Amino acid sequence: MKLRFRQDGPYVLDLPEGTPFRLNGEERRLERAKLALCRCGHSRNKPFCDGSHKEVGFQAEKGELEMEKP
Repeated sequence: MKLRFRQDGPYVLDLPEGTPFRLNGEERRLERAKLALCRCGHSRNKPFCDGSHKEVGFQAEKGELEMEKP
């Protein structure tokens, strides 16, 4: 699995569309092939990114974390 930190933007997990996940005990499925999570703290749809980082001028370095299954 790869977790990307977008330049001045969200954390992004690249996962297949339809991947099941649980949010606060509620079962859900990804509607897109990517899961973008807020890292600026201003999203009105936390923990998901809603683009608020652009409005508030959030700045952060890009990067990525890659993990292999054991």
